[in-house]
Amino acid sequence: MRRAFAILPPALLAAIALFPTLVHAADLDGAALSPVWGMPFAGILLSIALFPLFAPHFWHHHYGKISAVWGLLFLVPFAMQYGTHAAVVSTVHALLAEYVPFIVLLTSLYVVAGGICVHGNLHGTPRLNTSILALGTVLASFMGTTGAAMLLIRPLLRANDNRRHVAHVVVFFIFLVANAGGALTPLGDPPLFLGFLKGVDFFWTMRNILPETIFVWVILLALFYVVDRHYFLNREEELPIARDPTPDSAGIRIEGKVNFVLLLAVIGLVLMSGLWKPGIAFDVMGTEVPLPALMRDVLLIVVTVVSLLATPRTARSRNEFNWEPILEVGKLFAGIFLTIIPVIAMLKAGTDGAFAGVIHAVSDSKGQPIDSMYFWATGILSSFLDNAPTYLVFFNTAGGDPATLMTREASTLAAISAGAVFMGANTYIGNAPNLMVKAIAESRGVRMPSFFGYMAWSCAVLLPIFLVMTFLFFHV
Repeated sequence: MRRAFAILPPALLAAIALFPTLVHAADLDGAALSPVWGMPFAGILLSIALFPLFAPHFWHHHYGKISAVWGLLFLVPFAMQYGTHAAVVSTVHALLAEYVPFIVLLTSLYVVAGGICVHGNLHGTPRLNTSILALGTVLASFMGTTGAAMLLIRPLLRANDNRRHVAHVVVFFIFLVANAGGALTPLGDPPLFLGFLKGVDFFWTMRNILPETIFVWVILLALFYVVDRHYFLNREEELPIARDPTPDSAGIRIEGKVNFVLLLAVIGLVLMSGLWKPGIAFDVMGTEVPLPALMRDVLLIVVTVVSLLATPRTARSRNEFNWEPILEVGKLFAGIFLTIIPVIAMLKAGTDGAFAGVIHAVSDSKGQPIDSMYFWATGILSSFLDNAPTYLVFFNTAGGDPATLMTREASTLAAISAGAVFMGANTYIGNAPNLMVKAIAESRGVRMPSFFGYMAWSCAVLLPIFLVMTFLFFHV
C-alpha cells in the first residue's frame, strides 16, 4: 500500500518480494471480482480524507473503530460469498505476509529513531531547513525513506518550534525525504527492492534514473527554499517574536547514540531477509512464511526492545516520544491492508480484470510499451495502492524479464520505477512514512493540511514537475 503504502521500506517488500505470487490469497480470482468489492477500500480512504476535516474530535477518538468497520464491511460479505474458509485464508495471508512485516519494521524504525535526541538549538532558517531536507533526501536511498524520515523529522520540527508557519516544511519533507529520496537504490523504497529480488542489478536504478531523480531533487529543494524564505522573512509581520522553546545551549550533542548501531542492524536485517534464501518456509493456512522473513521480524522485535531498554529516558522525553503516531498508522493500515485485497487481485488479473483499461493503456496498437503511460499508470495507482505489488504488476506487464527490461526496455523499467517511487508523495497514504510524519508533526502541535489539503499541495507542486519529466525523460 502504498499502499499504500509503500515504505514501505523494505519489510513489507521483502515478504512480498520473496513470494510475489502470494501478494494476496492465491485462490482469489481477480478476474471474477466486480468493482463493487473495491467499495470498502474506497470507504476507508474517504474516511481518512473526510473525518479529520468535518469531525476531527470524533475521528481522533474512534479512527480505529472506523477502520475496523470498513474491514468488516469487506470481510463479512466476502465470507458470505466465498465461504468462511476463503475469508480466513485471505485474512491470515494479509496479516502474515503483509501487515505483520509492515508494522514490525515500521515500529522498530519509529522506536529506534525516536531514541536519537539532538541536544542544543538549531535555528530553522531557510538555509538550515533546506540543508536538513537535502541530507535526508540523500540518506533515504541508503537507509530507506522510513528510516531517514524517522531520524530527521524531530530535529527538523525542533529547529522550527519558534516559527508560526511550519506545515510547508513538513509537506516538502514528505515530498523529498519520505519519497523522492528513496529512488537511487533498492534500499530506498520497497518497489525497487522488489525489482532487485526479481533480478534487477543493485545499481541499475542509480545508473538509469539518476537524471530524473536529480531533476526532482533540485527543483523541489529550490522551490522549498523560495517558499520557506518567503514565510521566514514575513513571519514577524504576523506574530511577535516568540520565546524559542529550545534556546541556545553550549553546543550540539547527540543522546542515545546506541540507536545508530541499532538502525544499522535494522537495515542489515532487511537486506538479510531479501538475500538469504535457505529454501525453508512454514505453511500457515496456505500462506508461506519464509524462514528469513520470520527471523527478520523476530530480530526486529528484539532490536525494538533493546532500543527501549538501552536508550536514556531523557532522550525520549526530550523528543516528546509517544506511541500515538505508530498506533494511528497501525490501526488505519490494518483496515487498508484488509480492504485492498480485492483491489490488488483485480489489478493482478490484468486484461481479464476490472482494471483491463489501465493495462491496455500502457501499450500502443502494436503492443509496444508507452513509457509515459507506464510512468503515470504506475504512479497514480501507487498513490493510492501499495506501490510494491503495483510495481510488480507493471513489471510483469512489461514482460517480466529483468535482462530485457534492464537493456532493450530500459526506458520502460525506468518509467515504472520512477512512477512507483516519486508519486508515492501524491497522497498521505501513498507511502507509509507520509502518514507517520504527519502524525508526529501533529503531535508536536503543527497544523498539517487535511487529506485534500495535502493533495492540493501535491497537485500544485508535484504534478507540474511530473508533467515536465514526462516530456523530458519518457517517450510520449
